[in-house]
Amino acid sequence: MQTTLEDRFHRVHDYLRISVTDRCNLRCVYCMPEEGMEFEPEENHLTFAQIAEVVRSLAVLGVRKIRLTGGEPLLRKNLEKLVSMLAGIPGIEDIALTTNGMFLQKKAGMLKDAGLTRLNVSLDSLRPDRFALITRGGEIRRVLGGIDAALEAGLDPVKLNVVLMKGINDDEIEDFLKLTIGRKLNIRFIEYMPIGHDDDGWKKRYVSLETVFERAARLGWKVEGAAGVTGNGPAENHRLVGAAGTFGLIHPVSDHFCKSCNRLRLTADGNIKPCLYWSDEFNVRSRLGDAEGIRQLFLQALSIKPETHEMALALNQAGQSHIPTARRMSQIGG
Repeated sequence: MQTTLEDRFHRVHDYLRISVTDRCNLRCVYCMPEEGMEFEPEENHLTFAQIAEVVRSLAVLGVRKIRLTGGEPLLRKNLEKLVSMLAGIPGIEDIALTTNGMFLQKKAGMLKDAGLTRLNVSLDSLRPDRFALITRGGEIRRVLGGIDAALEAGLDPVKLNVVLMKGINDDEIEDFLKLTIGRKLNIRFIEYMPIGHDDDGWKKRYVSLETVFERAARLGWKVEGAAGVTGNGPAENHRLVGAAGTFGLIHPVSDHFCKSCNRLRLTADGNIKPCLYWSDEFNVRSRLGDAEGIRQLFLQALSIKPETHEMALALNQAGQSHIPTARRMSQIGG
């Protein structure tokens, strides 16, 4: 009997990302079309009890880390109840949340008390007008208030996710780096990815993350490596010398981290995705009520997980070995 979630490339998976809803109150330009999308009926979403059942089944195989995503996960009513349920499962050591922060100010304390350990907030601009344009309606004051509330609640680390886009927000790199000087924040610069795009328009917005070092050097800031940043992600972490916070670079396209991938995904409608980029999915609903059946389905998903996602081939218009997903990021959970 297999005792770990290990794939054919000997990658051990101890991290599950769970989307609790595909709905979102924003329409970020890289995530969702302006007209919105046809969302899953809420009755198609896994219940909290079903999600906890899946996690309980996988904890036996070594899953220790959970991240709740969406859509916008705080649109799911009483999300702190799910956090509490997951925190009570033997073996689960770390529960994180990715949010757009619009509802965070009222929820941060309750989530921390329920057992949430860490937090990522999507924040692609520090300028109110530009933030509203990127998110198609977001209010940055609410997000900043939520970040303050999270820090006050004791969530650590608090990470800010910044998708860099050429001609849209790449002129704010210095402003984001300045945020780390006096505050214990981790800014994560993320390359624009071709998830759910059926054309090559995303390439026009692609920015190499080497630009971050170039901007720091232009201002005379010295950069050093930063060890000890808690998290399950693939970020290369750095620090401006003397800064309280840190910044990370995530290169899913130019320098993929597939070799060390330790994550699986469960969508809000109950589909296991062994890889973010490819279209392969396995629906878990038929196995609910059967813990061993759930484990076997995840092992089946792992058995076909490719060695790499090949996003760099998409950037260079080269052929790919598998079929990319047609789902938007909001439908997968990131």
